[in-house]
Amino acid sequence: MSERIVLELEGGVTREFPQGTTPMDVARELAGDRLAEVVAGLLDGRIVDLRAPIPASGPFRLLFVSDPEAGEVIRHSAEHVLADAVERLFPGTIIDAGRQDHSEKFQYDFRHPRPFTPEDLAKIEEEMARIIAQDLPFTREVVTREQAFELFKARGEELKLIRLQDIPEGEEITVFRHGDFVDLCRGPHVQRTGQIGAFKLLETSGAYFKGDERNEMLQRIYGTAFATKEELDAYFARIEEARRRDHRRLGRELDLFSFHPLAPASPFFHPKGAIVYNELIGLMRELYQKYGYQEVITPQLFDAELWKISGHWDNYRENMFLTEVEGREFSFKPMNCPSHCLIYKSAARSYRELPLRLADFGRLHRFERSGVVQGLTRVRSFSQDDAHIFCMPEHIGPEIDRLFDLMFEVYHLFRFTSPNIYLSTKPEKAIGEPELWQHAEATLEACLKNRGVAYTVNPGEGAFYGPKIDFVVHDAIGREWQLGTIQLDFNLPRRFELTYAAEDGSEKTPVMIHRAVLGSIERFFGVMLEHFAGDLPFWLAPEQVRVLPVSDKFLEGAQTIGERFRQAGLRASVDSRNEKLGAKIRDGELAKVPVLLIVGGKELEQGTVSVRLRHRGDLGAHPVAEVVERLREAKASRKLAPWEEN
Repeated sequence: MSERIVLELEGGVTREFPQGTTPMDVARELAGDRLAEVVAGLLDGRIVDLRAPIPASGPFRLLFVSDPEAGEVIRHSAEHVLADAVERLFPGTIIDAGRQDHSEKFQYDFRHPRPFTPEDLAKIEEEMARIIAQDLPFTREVVTREQAFELFKARGEELKLIRLQDIPEGEEITVFRHGDFVDLCRGPHVQRTGQIGAFKLLETSGAYFKGDERNEMLQRIYGTAFATKEELDAYFARIEEARRRDHRRLGRELDLFSFHPLAPASPFFHPKGAIVYNELIGLMRELYQKYGYQEVITPQLFDAELWKISGHWDNYRENMFLTEVEGREFSFKPMNCPSHCLIYKSAARSYRELPLRLADFGRLHRFERSGVVQGLTRVRSFSQDDAHIFCMPEHIGPEIDRLFDLMFEVYHLFRFTSPNIYLSTKPEKAIGEPELWQHAEATLEACLKNRGVAYTVNPGEGAFYGPKIDFVVHDAIGREWQLGTIQLDFNLPRRFELTYAAEDGSEKTPVMIHRAVLGSIERFFGVMLEHFAGDLPFWLAPEQVRVLPVSDKFLEGAQTIGERFRQAGLRASVDSRNEKLGAKIRDGELAKVPVLLIVGGKELEQGTVSVRLRHRGDLGAHPVAEVVERLREAKASRKLAPWEEN
């Protein structure tokens, strides 16, 4: 093994260091007068604790407290300060574990005799502030399993002894200390508690030990931390904006959908929500005509034998709803691909029919545990804009290129620009020979390179039957959502013994491309609703036009105008309530109706309407015929708003 590591530093400079060099060693040599600001090292995109040996050569840079990535290290360190403060204030409290993902929050679980109160949180915050002010150094120690056992046994940390058993044999065991506090931890942590600039405890909740409802209930405290108060304030501003956009709240306020405990995690779409849902399907159906898809309808209930052939029985059964019919085991389908294989196999196929593109909006059911379901973004009953392309190997490149065109066309329509693209490779649970996987992964990577798009490899995140390309979009406030996917599958066609007659008369096995653009329509509905903060594009709005008569004496004329818009194919209503005009305008705004048309005596006499656009205000009087045509065209061309260009 080499005795040196080579680090590629910023500016294209490379430096050699001895094996065992830590980021802190590098910082002492390179950070100069900014040494006190260093919080970690970043090796090829992965954070390395300051005190841990840098494991390999590669691109490297120091993380300073002001760097965006430093937030994860600051929050992880604040997590330990939280546990220290609870130990100090509530002697006898047993500590469990913190959080793995520190991208936004930190947390700790505690065995405590009662739930923590808001008053408790205030005291804990005060104690944390004192610990941070002490500017205590964090230290890292590598210990043996026996040393760790004796350490936590002596401290009475029963839960730590259980956690210790979960660490695989041969894996390095480390503990971190600051002051008198010590915990099992891999890190990373900042140099000193004083680098935790600003923090806030957020809430408390119950949490089962190890997340298993069969175990005891612990008490969890959540918090967040940043380098500066300005960053903390900006975080809470983002949280407030996310709360304003929460699709669950908007769904209730706009009467789009609801949930009921008698159908857990399965949404009910109300009339207005069904309009939006069907418009999304209508968009995809229109694009299917353009891109050469044929729509099919397949059953929802299948004999278990289907899933055994496909591999889902061994690799996906825990996510399936099972039932028994006349002594036979059945499952509601969690996905459409096996049923499309049956359609393909229902007739002899020739190379002349390929590519065969089958699309399906069939209802799917997947068992999601109650702890992870959330609004429309994680449900048990849903539909996908799902399709499967059966093709010859030489079709793969052109088909995937066409799929990129389709994906980008749809995402542009919803103003999801510049999606991040990930190549997800073979997971632990996978079917098929390694050679097939290697070939499939290399094929997808070649497609990405030929397309000329930037992408990131996501190791081990492929489907169990094949690697995939995932599309992650950013919404209006910068959050990431995984939507579309392209999956290359050499395995299912073999398992179902699918064939086609090749041009030379031989029998060959097709390749299968799984793809979705919106993904789950339910999930896309929720993401889109938050992206637009409920202000849906004009073509999608369940109520596109609302006519507001100034008073009851103009109601008949307003009804005639409303009918004219409906006859033009627009979703129009008339506010016939005996309310003041100001109240009608306010209610129309709250209902997020894109276009309000005000009708009084002058308008009826002149054949006009006074146009009021949401977020743009009063546009003045326009002839009714002109407004009808403009709105009809805006709907047909799927504009975000009339009087605006796409």
